[in-house]
Formats: sequence, C-alpha cells, structure tokens
Amino acid sequence: MMTVTDAVETAQFVAWMRRYADVIHENAGMLTELDSAIGDADHGSNMDRGMAAVVAALDATEFASGAELFKKVGMTLVSSVGGASGPLYGTFFLRFGGKLGDGAVDAATLGEALHAGVAGVKQRGKAEVGEKTMIDAWAPALEAYDAAQADGIAAALQAAAAAGAKGRDDATPLVAHKGRASYLGERSAGHQDPGATSTVLLLEAAAETLS
Repeated sequence: MMTVTDAVETAQFVAWMRRYADVIHENAGMLTELDSAIGDADHGSNMDRGMAAVVAALDATEFASGAELFKKVGMTLVSSVGGASGPLYGTFFLRFGGKLGDGAVDAATLGEALHAGVAGVKQRGKAEVGEKTMIDAWAPALEAYDAAQADGIAAALQAAAAAGAKGRDDATPLVAHKGRASYLGERSAGHQDPGATSTVLLLEAAAETLS
C-alpha cells in the first residue's frame, strides 16, 4: 500500500517548479558567468526567463495531474528559452510528464519518468557521457536514483542530486565535444559546464520539494 511518504502529488510537482525558478533566478549570474567562458554567455538569462514564464503559467492554471503540468512546463520552455536550453529542458519535461499518470507518483514511476526525460535529452542533443554536457550530471544521477529507489523517494532523490553534483565536477576537466564549448577544443578543459550545473540545481530542488 502506497503511503504519503513514498508518493508525490501534483502540488509537490508544482512546488518543485516554483523552487527551481527561484534557484535559477538566484544563480542566473553564476550560470551566465560559467557560460561566458565556454558558451554564448546566456544560459543563466535564458533559463531565468524560461522559468519565469513557467511560474506565470503556474499562476494562471490549476493542473489536474503531473502529466498535464509538465506538458505545459515543457512547451513553455521550448517557446520561451533561446539557444539549446529551451529544446533540451523542454524535451526533458515533456518526456518526463509523459510517464506520469493522473494520481500520486511512486518511486518507481518517478524513476521511469526521469529516465524517459533524460533519454529525450540524449536523443535531442545527441550527447553521451564524457562529452561535457548536462548528460555528465544526469547519467550518474539516474544510476544513483535506481540504486536507492527501494529506500524511497527522499533517499533516491538525495542520492541522485549528490551523484549529479559529482558528475558535474568530474566533467569539469574534460574537453567539450558538443555545443558551442566544443569550438574551444582543449581550452574548454577546466571550465564547469553550465548545463550540468543547472541540471544539478534541478535535482537539488527536486530533493528539497518532492521528499
């Protein structure tokens, strides 16, 4: 029998998106600074604008399910965020929401949704582990979630956030092979990837609000 402690309600998903919007706003300058070193210097501003649009959509609409919520989140990000971030994050949330049903979401379903979202990102960005992208945070995060899933949503998300942060840090010395950063070649080594960084912020917000 599923209990409140191992299920996520739609209201918690809404809280996750609101918290992520706050965290992105607080860290927009840092994300842009990271992107200025190896990208277009717009990751922070783009994500801040996109998440502000998401919050506006949350304020204007009452969502009956997680699936309905994340369809709106994904479409909002695709339409309001420039560069690669909009399509990648939009695809993540669209695929994520596609795995959610109408009711509360248990740990196994949440894991399936995370896997589906990341699979969509990999397909859209054609990126793999070791290419210095958000996948370097997502891949170990998924592994950690799966390993801790039996311990419940809180433990699994905390493990995922910690593993994602380590993956982000492990990718910092790497040479980028995707996106604008790849144009720098060897000079991209030693710079923290902004996409992996915003991914960790998303995971940390999930651990905070969905537990």
